[in-house]
Amino acid sequence: MSEFKIALIKGDGIGPEIVDGAVKVLDAVSAKFGHKFEYTDVYMGGCAIDKFGTPLPQETVDICKASDSVLLGAVGGPKWDGCKERPEKGLLGIRKALGLYSNLRPSILKPQLKEASPLKDEKLKDGLNVMVVRELTGGIYFGERRNAEDGSWASDEEKYSVEEVERIGRIAFETAMLRGKRVVSVDKANVLDSSKLWRRTMTELAKSYPEVELTHMYVDNAAMQLAIAPAQFDVIVTSNIFGDILSDLSSAIAGSIGMLPSASLGAGKCGMYEPIHGSAPDIAGQDKANPVATILSAAMMLEMSFGLAEEAKAINEAVDKVLDMGYRTPDIYSEGMKMTGCAKMAELIAENI
Repeated sequence: MSEFKIALIKGDGIGPEIVDGAVKVLDAVSAKFGHKFEYTDVYMGGCAIDKFGTPLPQETVDICKASDSVLLGAVGGPKWDGCKERPEKGLLGIRKALGLYSNLRPSILKPQLKEASPLKDEKLKDGLNVMVVRELTGGIYFGERRNAEDGSWASDEEKYSVEEVERIGRIAFETAMLRGKRVVSVDKANVLDSSKLWRRTMTELAKSYPEVELTHMYVDNAAMQLAIAPAQFDVIVTSNIFGDILSDLSSAIAGSIGMLPSASLGAGKCGMYEPIHGSAPDIAGQDKANPVATILSAAMMLEMSFGLAEEAKAINEAVDKVLDMGYRTPDIYSEGMKMTGCAKMAELIAENI
């Protein structure tokens, strides 16, 4: 029997509901394949501010470091808008503390949800299967912040080193080697010096991966191309802020932000796995949330951190089976389908493992 320690950061809003759903599915995997998953609940985000006065208690960091991986729900909400330290600071802090410098966000249009995409059929005829590789611990989100004492101006520094760009670039190229061997590096090199360094570094790094085709694209054009011809993309690699924006766009094209998982990884096997959506406080506690993105994030954890590829495949197949049966949460519901809630959706997926 394999044993794994998983730190659970349920967080705020719909976070507890969707993490509970993922745990239900993991328990089904445990029963079927004979593994043992040991869960430890820890606090981060708004709930941590309420309980400890800080969005990231040291105890949370310590437990996450001692775990084999971390499963995260979502953090934030308008309740904490007036706080000196916002809940999202905890998210940035845990990424930094665990050394999670790369974020992998797959965007796949499932055939069952084609009608949920805002794009017309002719834009999707060649499908959608994009992996966004986002740099996660550098750039403007971690740069120096300055504010005028009188509040008349503010600035945030966008800064990258060659080393930071190289290490995220290697993740992108190695990911592409397992896929279609095409990388699009997204920057704003016609304006920003940091992007000029980014483009120069990616170009040099590409020499080590002769089998992979590298192209460059400005971020504004990349956003447009995702909307008009998404099938052209295989792997997109980009900076922290551009990756944040483009991955949300690619998720909308896929039909719903509630369907897409992500993995945040560093140099070791321990990672943090989370849905790409937010805490959705407007529907929290109403059993309306879509747990699929969190469940698929758990599948990524099984494969990428624990090496359990067969078990991850079982989760993905169970999700497809439940969608084929016509079950839908409100965000992906269409006429003729079977409306269901968060808890029931997770239960159905667990039953089909």
